[in-house]
Amino acid sequence: MFSLISGLMHYLFKRSEYFILIVGLDNAGKTCLLEKFKTIHKPTYKGLPPEKISSTVGLNVGKVDIGSLRLVFWDLGGQMDLQCLWDKYYKEVHGVIYAIDSTDRDRLRDSKDAFDQMIEDHALDGVPLLVLANKQDVEGALTIPEIKAVFNESAPKLGVRDCKVQNVSAITGQNLKMALEWLSSSVQRNHSRPPAVADLY
Repeated sequence: MFSLISGLMHYLFKRSEYFILIVGLDNAGKTCLLEKFKTIHKPTYKGLPPEKISSTVGLNVGKVDIGSLRLVFWDLGGQMDLQCLWDKYYKEVHGVIYAIDSTDRDRLRDSKDAFDQMIEDHALDGVPLLVLANKQDVEGALTIPEIKAVFNESAPKLGVRDCKVQNVSAITGQNLKMALEWLSSSVQRNHSRPPAVADLY
């Protein structure tokens, strides 16, 4: 009888858990994005101030709960010598966020090259992809059409998957809630990678 009740409680109080990889070149604002994501559905979380955030060496982990859905973010360093570690996570993830520094015109093509290397890996076939053009709060930032003019060369490599490009700011929070809602819907629609299950509390 106890095991029956325990099983019922586990069924009622469980969460679908999806793993999301955040990658992009160094200084694209990946960790700032992660910190801002945490505040969207948990207003009491103040997060780290941007000036206290340094370049990621290794991995940062963060969780965001949206109803019975949990997104677990893996934020990886974007330095050239750390990009070789990205593919170690591909088989486990349900979605990918690729962050672009919209103020770094000189490295836009470098970012596109790193993006190409990522999406050419078959371990990510069919995985939803959210491209965030970050730092849109900075005057003179690259616009979405300017970014797409370079990244559209990669379109044939995307295959069949949900994909979205969104202009955002990790500082002001511009469009981040919308981006998070899109990502949540996309990973749930992608039945080729079912979620893990975690306790609700």
